[in-house]
Formats: sequence, C-alpha cells, structure tokens
Amino acid sequence: MKLEKSNLIVKRAHKEVYRTEAGIVKVFDNVYAKSDILNEALNQARVEETGLDVAKLKEMTEVDGKWALVIEEKKGMTLEEMIGPDMKNIDKYMDEFVDQQLTIHSKKAPALPKLKDKLSKQINECKDLDATQRYELLTRLASMPKHDKVCHGDFNPSNIIVAKNGKMAVIDWAHATQGNASADAAMTYLLFALKDTKAADLYLDTFCKKSDTAKQYVQKWLPIVAAAQLTKDNELEKDFLMKWIDVMDFQ
Repeated sequence: MKLEKSNLIVKRAHKEVYRTEAGIVKVFDNVYAKSDILNEALNQARVEETGLDVAKLKEMTEVDGKWALVIEEKKGMTLEEMIGPDMKNIDKYMDEFVDQQLTIHSKKAPALPKLKDKLSKQINECKDLDATQRYELLTRLASMPKHDKVCHGDFNPSNIIVAKNGKMAVIDWAHATQGNASADAAMTYLLFALKDTKAADLYLDTFCKKSDTAKQYVQKWLPIVAAAQLTKDNELEKDFLMKWIDVMDFQ
C-alpha cells in the first residue's frame, strides 16, 4: 500500500493517520510492538461485536516496513466541528453526546481488557508521581466498585462522526476496556476540562443527571484517571493534571 503525504489527516508522536480509498489507515512507528497493534485490532473487533455503530476494522497490513490498521471511514463531520461554530446550541449537542456514551456503557464485551488493570499499570508506571502518591491512588483504585461496562477511554466530541442524516458513529477505540462507567466519564470530564472548564462542567452535570449518578462518585475517579493521563507525557497537560492528583481533596 502506497500512501501520499497529501492524504495525511493526523500526525502524532509515533503514528500517522491517512485517508485512502481503502479506508482510514493508521500507521504505527516501530516503537510499537507487533503484539500491541494486534491487541488494538482485536479490541476493535470485540467492540464491533457489541452491535455499536463503529468504524469497522478491515485489515492489518504493512506500509514501508511499519504495521498499519485499515479501518472503515465514516463520512460526516466530527461533533467537535459542529459544536465549535454553534455554541449557542451546546446543551442540545451535550445531550446527544451523553446519550451516545450511555449507549456504549449499556454494552458488554467480556474479552476486552479490564479498566482497573489498565489504570493500575499506568499509575505504577507514572514517573511524575512519588511512591506515596502512587500508593494512595492504587489504594483508592482498589476500593472502587468493579463493573464490566464497555468504556471507550477517549470519549470526546472529536471521536464522534455525525452523518448528514444525523446518525452518529464512534471512532478510535484504541483505549477500549470493560469497567466502571464513572471512570470513563471522569476521563471525558478531564478531556473537556483541558480545553474548556464550562463545557466540562456542563458535561458532568448532564452525564450525572441522565445516568442518575452522584457527581461526587465521578469526582472520586478524577485523581485516578488524571494519573493515567499523565503517562502520555504531554507537557502542556502536566500542570493541569497534577492538581487533580492530590487524593486528599476528594476524601
């Protein structure tokens, strides 16, 4: 498969995403183990089997000596692109956004990795935290209820494609797990808060109302998921995330 730079959609530290006739092609640098890419492909397939409207995995291939995944392209605008110029209707968009997330949480995929296992590994590997902070966070994580709901892990408006008929499809399932829906909501809150605290607060209010979840319960997950987000080594996010790490604020 030959890729043209003019078809590049996204370039990140160790991966590139292209639009082609075959579909969306995600190319991984050689820092990724083959097994990790196979796991991502497998998790994508597991999510497909839940019946959710997602971009389907088409194949795993090689591009210039690098492994790549070819995924179905969903036509339309991202929800983020729709909200930007139409902020006066953000309440309506947020309702639809949360409804989509709750639909995801209503599904189960027993073969997906467990969210608590993933969070525990990330906290243990977080070089920005000292041993005491890691211990407190791991203790809190261990005390949180175990659930088995499908969690997207990176649920934000840029990962929702809205077709011309208004139908929504969710993309980018690289971080999919099974676990506690409120942990997934806490991650979404942080992703909003990194850009717009008002939108983050509206999201949390909407999620808690629609799911009948106490806001304090979602907030108890915030230090945990903030520590997990720190492992992405984004210097621009570090100061913001670190202020959520002090678990004593949420006792």
